[in-house]
Amino acid sequence: MGLSTTHLIIFLVIIIVIFGTKKLRNIGSDLGGAVKGFKDGMKDGADKAADTPADPAAAPVQQVSSTAATAKETIDVEAKTKA
Repeated sequence: MGLSTTHLIIFLVIIIVIFGTKKLRNIGSDLGGAVKGFKDGMKDGADKAADTPADPAAAPVQQVSSTAATAKETIDVEAKTKA
């Protein structure tokens, strides 16, 4: 009931006839490039995770300043929709 070698050869011949060797070569190189890019991305992500501090208290804290310029730019959405 399984696939024998003869079935696999017939299947591959049909695929080559449908797509052609050039198209299959392009698909193979595109797939290989995508896998390489994925592996590089995973490696870069692991490097960045190792560089970040594990203790959140050790991370620098940014202060938000409350200035008059910021107050002029903010819009009260709820007050605008009530009117």
